[in-house]
Amino acid sequence: MTERLDLTTSDGATLEARIDSPEAPVRFTVFCHPHPLHGGSMNAPLMIGVTSRLNDRGHAVLRFNFRGTGSSTGRHDYGQAEQADIDAAIELGGSMGLPLGLVGWSFGAGTALRWLSTRESNLPWVGIAPPAESLPEELPDGPKRIVLGTRDQVIDNKALREYAIDKGIDLILTPGDHFFHGRGKKIGDLVGEGLEP
Repeated sequence: MTERLDLTTSDGATLEARIDSPEAPVRFTVFCHPHPLHGGSMNAPLMIGVTSRLNDRGHAVLRFNFRGTGSSTGRHDYGQAEQADIDAAIELGGSMGLPLGLVGWSFGAGTALRWLSTRESNLPWVGIAPPAESLPEELPDGPKRIVLGTRDQVIDNKALREYAIDKGIDLILTPGDHFFHGRGKKIGDLVGEGLEP
C-alpha cells in the first residue's frame, strides 16, 4: 500500500513524501535520500529497493524529498535546514504508534546522524555509506549501524571505517560500490537487521 502526502516543516517548507506499507506493519522507518545536487532523491533505485525489502520485513517506510528536491519547496541547505525536514518526518512517524527507526543513504545518512546528535535522540539509526567528513563527534546512546560497500568510490572508505570503530558503531562491510546496483534486497536486510531488536 502506498500513500502520497506532504510534510510541512517548522519553517514552512512543504515536502513531497510517500509511505510504503505492508498490510500490518510492525515498525515505522524514516528513510533519507542521497545528495540532491548529485541527482539524489527519494526515488533513487537503492531507495526503492531497500524500501521494498523493509516492507517485506514488516516496516512501513516514509521516504520524502528534502527541501529543494523534486516537488519539495525551499532550497538545499547542505544538511542544515534539512534538520527541520527530518523533524517533520520523525514527528509523523512518532504519531503512528510503532517502534521508530531512522535510515539514510550517503548525504541522507550523515544528515540523519547529525539530527540524532543535535536532538539527542536514541532512535536506532542505520547509515548506508555516510560521508565521514560530515559526521558528528558527540553521539547519543542507541543502536547504530553503518553499511559500507567494499568498493565504495565516492566516500573516504578508510576514514569512515575509523570513525565507526572510534564511536563503537556496528560496521558491516559488504560487496558493492556506493550505489549497490541490483543489491536492494541484500542492503535492505542489512538495514532491517540494524533497526530490529
